[in-house]
Amino acid sequence: MTTDTATTTARTNDRPAAWKGALRRSALVYLFSRLCVMLGGAIVAAELGADQLRQKVDFPDASFADPDYASRAIPRNAFKVIVDVLTSWDGAWYLRIIRDGYPRHVQPHVTYLVEDARAAFFPTYPNLVRLIDQVIPGHEVFAALFVNFVLGALAIWLVGLIARRLYDVEIAEKAMVLMALFPGSFVLSFAYSEALLIVVAAACLLCLMKRQWWAAGVLAAIGTATRPNGLALCLACAVAALLAIRDEREWRALAAPALSPIGFILFQVWLGVHAHESAVWFRVQRQAWNEGTSFGFTAIRRSALAVVHPLSSPADLITAVCVLTMLALLWMLWAHRLPLPLVAYVAGVLLLMLLPKTVTARPRFLYTAFPLLIPAAVYFQRRGRQLWPYALAACAAGLVGLAGLYGVLGAIP
Repeated sequence: MTTDTATTTARTNDRPAAWKGALRRSALVYLFSRLCVMLGGAIVAAELGADQLRQKVDFPDASFADPDYASRAIPRNAFKVIVDVLTSWDGAWYLRIIRDGYPRHVQPHVTYLVEDARAAFFPTYPNLVRLIDQVIPGHEVFAALFVNFVLGALAIWLVGLIARRLYDVEIAEKAMVLMALFPGSFVLSFAYSEALLIVVAAACLLCLMKRQWWAAGVLAAIGTATRPNGLALCLACAVAALLAIRDEREWRALAAPALSPIGFILFQVWLGVHAHESAVWFRVQRQAWNEGTSFGFTAIRRSALAVVHPLSSPADLITAVCVLTMLALLWMLWAHRLPLPLVAYVAGVLLLMLLPKTVTARPRFLYTAFPLLIPAAVYFQRRGRQLWPYALAACAAGLVGLAGLYGVLGAIP
C-alpha cells in the first residue's frame, strides 16, 4: 500500500460515520462486559444458595454447618447477593462515608475492624454519590452503582477520544473494547472510586494534549482528591508543562502542575481539622491497613509463590497474572510509543501500585493505568490481528472470574 493510499484510508476511517459506528459497537461491548460482571455475581449467589441447601439437608441441626451459611435463609433470587458483591470490600467503606461521613475522632491504635478506618478513603466519589442520591429516587446503593455505570461509559468514550486523536477510529474502537472488557474493568460496576478517577484522568490527559492548562490542572486536582494513585496526574502535568516550556516557552503551562496536588492537600488539611489530628490519614493507612513500602518486593514474592504453589492463594495468582500482563502491556508501549505526559501518568500509577507492602499489583490498579491499552490496541490492529479474538475471550473470562472471586472474598482488593 502506498503512502497516499494509506493516508486516504485513514481519513476515510476517521469520518464521523465511522466514529459513530465505533461508538455503537463499543457501547454494545460495554453492556456485554457489565453482564459478565453480573454473571460473576450470579455464580456467587448460586454457590451460596447451593451450599446453604446442602447444609440444611445434610445437617438439619446445623451442628456441623458453616455458621455463616447456616444462619441465613436460602436466597430466593440472585439480586440481593449480586448487590452485596458489587458493594463488597472498598464499596462497603465508601457506603459508610456516604451514610455517616468521616469520623470526628480516630481512636488510638485503629484497626480495619472499626469504622474509624474509613478515614483512609478519599472524598470525591462518596460526595458525588451523596449528591446524586439526593437527585434520583432510590437507595444510596443504587446511586453508587448508577454513578459508576455512567462513569464507566464516559471513561471508555474518553479513552476512545484519546486513541482517535493519536491514531485513527479503528484503533480507537479497539482501545474502547479493551477498556470495556479488561478484567480490571469490574470496578466500573462495583461501588469503587476507580471509575471516577479514570474519567477525570482521561479528561485531564486530553486537556494536556490540547494544551488546555487550567482545565487540566483543575481536573488533576479533582483526581488527587479521588484516589491516592491520582497523584500520578501531578507527574503527567509536570512533564507536559516542561515540554511546553522547552519547545514553545509556554510558561502558562505551569498552571497545570501547580493546581494538580491541591485536591490531595486540601483533603489532608480538611480531614486533620475534622478529626482533630494532623496527618491522621497517614496514621490510619499505617495502623488500620498496615500500609508501608516494599518497592516491588511484595509483588515479586507473591508472584513467585503463585508459580511454586499455583492453587494455594487466589490473591497470589492474581498478583502473578497482573505482573505478567503489566510486562506485556509495557512491551507494547515500548513498541508503540505514547506522548510523554501519558507515559509519565502510566509510570506514576505503576509505581504507586508496586510500592505498597500489603495490597500490590491488582487488575483494578493496572486498569487505572489505562493509556497502556492504547498501544495494545495498536498492536492488535497492526501486528496481532489473529490474536484479537483470543484476547477478547481471555478478558471476558477474567472479568467473570474476578467478579466471582471478589464476591466470595477470595481476592484481596
